[in-house]
Formats: sequence, C-alpha cells, structure tokens
Amino acid sequence: MLIHPQFDPIAFHLGPLSVRWYGLMYLIAFLLFVLLGRRHAKRRPELAWDAQQIDDMLFYGVLGVVIGGRLGEVLFYQPGYYLDHPLEVLAIWKGGMSFHGGFLGVLTAMWLYGRKTGRGFWQVTDFIAPLVPTGLAAG
Repeated sequence: MLIHPQFDPIAFHLGPLSVRWYGLMYLIAFLLFVLLGRRHAKRRPELAWDAQQIDDMLFYGVLGVVIGGRLGEVLFYQPGYYLDHPLEVLAIWKGGMSFHGGFLGVLTAMWLYGRKTGRGFWQVTDFIAPLVPTGLAAG
C-alpha cells in the first residue's frame, strides 16, 4: 500500500479569502521565473533579453499555463461533463488543471510571444528552457 499524505489544501486565510497551497506554488514558480530570468539575461547578454521582455513573457506564460491547464482538464478528462455544464469551464476556483494542457498552453504562449517580438520559437525556448525546472519543482 502506498502512503499518501493528507494535509489541508488551504495554506492560510486572508480575511474571507482562502489561499491554497496550489496557488501559492504557482505564485512561487512565477516569481522564480522573473528572478532567475533576469539573472540569466545578465549572465548571457548575447541572448538579448531585458527585464521588460521577461515580464512580458511571464504574462504570456501565465495565460498559457492557466488557459492551457484548464482546457486540458476540460478536453482530456471530463469533456462530457463540461458539454453538459459549459459555464463550469470558467470556474477555475473549483479546481481542475492538467499538466499537459498547461505545457501545451506554454508552448503556444512562447510561439505567440516569439511572433510578437520577432524572435523565433527556438530562440524563445532557448532562453526559457533553463528556467523551467525550478517552476516545475515549485508546483
């Protein structure tokens, strides 16, 4: 038998709001992306990324993770339920995100960001790839 720890999914409360561990880990991952991305840009000036571009990529990445993760959950795991309850697709506070949907969302976000900035997909990927493991470790 495998041991599965049971712990409260709520990290802490801020008045009437409950902050969940899952959301806190996302926040830590996004913060690490910015901090390590800026450090990476300073150490590798030939990559030609500045702080504003890193912040912009974070915006695209957050949208990619959240939208892709949610759509992955909807399309891969419970399409029948969401066909019957289409407004529930928007209820991300009820949970339901998929890793592979989030991954596909981030790939799409990187492609869109590359198109917007005139960078190739692989150029964007080369900058972001070293930052990914810390985000995955956080959440």
